[in-house]
Amino acid sequence: MHNALKTLLVGMTYPLLAHAAAVTGSNALAVTAVGVLVLLPLLPGLGAGRPGAWLALGATVLVLAWLVSRGAATLPLYAPPVLITAAMAWFFGRTLREGRIPLIERVALAMNPPGELLDARVRSYARSLTAAWAVLLGTLAAINLVLAALAEPAGLLLSAGLHPPVTVPRSWWSAFANLLNYVIIAGFFAVEYAWRHRVFRDLPYRSFGDFVRRVAALGPRFWRDPQA
Repeated sequence: MHNALKTLLVGMTYPLLAHAAAVTGSNALAVTAVGVLVLLPLLPGLGAGRPGAWLALGATVLVLAWLVSRGAATLPLYAPPVLITAAMAWFFGRTLREGRIPLIERVALAMNPPGELLDARVRSYARSLTAAWAVLLGTLAAINLVLAALAEPAGLLLSAGLHPPVTVPRSWWSAFANLLNYVIIAGFFAVEYAWRHRVFRDLPYRSFGDFVRRVAALGPRFWRDPQA
């Protein structure tokens, strides 16, 4: 848990570094931001001396050096806001398929006392909330992609030699993708959590801290379950 918290805190520096790089156009900040994002998942492998992790690190260094030489070090910054929100949308949305348990219903079941079934209202709410998260995150991914394509200077279209009929300042793209994105997600969660406590009086957790503790206690295996 302690290591996971440290990883989370380090990861939270990425959007701030990325925004600073986008606003200033600084190659150094852009490389630092991408470095943070790449290093986080590679650190366990690097520490264990795994060849694959070191090869991935070497390839990243070479790609970043090439981009810096071409004056395009900020180009990789457009990818994470799109890929992260799209992956999260897929993570929620895949559980709405026929024969699967919606993700939030599965979390609710895991938090309930063993053997206790969920109320029909809770199951319906959990399915709707899972769908709402998928739609919200998918919408954010689409907006991030459109703004990245229209950004100036060095947006995706301009970098490809295409001139869109309308452009937006790169700082606007970054403010939305690297800052407002997370405000919207946190705001949606906060409003939904408050609404949940208003509608359902017999929740199995006593407070927000207790809720977070219970979610954390589910462990990595719960989230990796292919049947989710």
